[in-house]
Amino acid sequence: MDTIQNPEYFKGRGAQVNTHNKFAAHRYVAEHIEGLDEEFLENSDTQLIEENPKKVISISDSPDLPMAYSVNPYQGCEHGCIYCYARNAHEYWGYSAGLDFERKIIVKRNAAEVLERQFNAKGYKPEVIMLSGNTDCYQPIERKLKITRAILEIMLAYRHPVSIISKNNLILRDVDIIAEMAKLKLVHVAITINSLNEELRQKMEPRTVTGKGRLKVIQKLSEANIPVMVMCAPIIPGLNSDEMPAVIEAAASHGARAAGYTIVRLNGAIGELFTDWVHKAYPDRAEKVLHNIAACHGGKLNDSRWGLRMRGEGKIAESIRQLFKSSVKRYMSQTAIPNLRTDLFAPKHGKQLDLF
Repeated sequence: MDTIQNPEYFKGRGAQVNTHNKFAAHRYVAEHIEGLDEEFLENSDTQLIEENPKKVISISDSPDLPMAYSVNPYQGCEHGCIYCYARNAHEYWGYSAGLDFERKIIVKRNAAEVLERQFNAKGYKPEVIMLSGNTDCYQPIERKLKITRAILEIMLAYRHPVSIISKNNLILRDVDIIAEMAKLKLVHVAITINSLNEELRQKMEPRTVTGKGRLKVIQKLSEANIPVMVMCAPIIPGLNSDEMPAVIEAAASHGARAAGYTIVRLNGAIGELFTDWVHKAYPDRAEKVLHNIAACHGGKLNDSRWGLRMRGEGKIAESIRQLFKSSVKRYMSQTAIPNLRTDLFAPKHGKQLDLF
């Protein structure tokens, strides 16, 4: 780890260090606190980096994901969740998965325009698109840039199905669009809540809405007749695993119709970042937490095995699975999320052809 260990937190950040980018030929090393690397160590302001992609629909072949298509208007995320698997992707852009992931945000201002062009491409066949499959489409900068809202406007105009996942109450700004899509069975929303412990949230997800705030989001979406579920993700054995029944019960009482969960896995740079974080945040139980995570993944912190990487294996993983199943059966047995429609899709070129 290329930094001096500092017991104090960078306020408002999850990562406390910048890990080395494995694709970089050189690395920063802080040998003296009064060196030229002061900016590297500082908790500097967030920077926006413009990207103009030619395509915005990503296609995944992962058998673990229910939806193969996704759109990510942002890369990097100010929420700063220490466990976020998307951190590793930041290295492909030449940045660190640590502090850089939280303070160097790549924005795709033309995402809606490009999406519309892809919808009108010859041979395009609609499938449910996840918004977003990588970083939160409603992270703080969306309040100003409104890229996600522009994408949803295109989705509604073209009658294209979308599944939204977020942990930010900014999604309520777009209830007008989302409610219209819900009437046509074109949208699902998943709100992530993995803890109602405010002390834990502030350390683990420093720039996110409180757990209670997210419950209110679920309630308001439900009141607007928008199908909404709760994602208990990730579950970290020894930190938040015991909260799952309370989270599912609270979500159900606020209108959530279904639930899902994943067990944390610490692939790539995430293992280094999380290990540093947990020793600073919870030094009294850090080793136990790391041991419990490894016990769910064949003795390792990382896990890339299809079918096991998100659910884990072993006694701890099985106890979490049973706790989840019993909680859903108890609090959500009478509710479900409806299937989304793809048959309403109406590309512009199709409408133009109808004129002849």
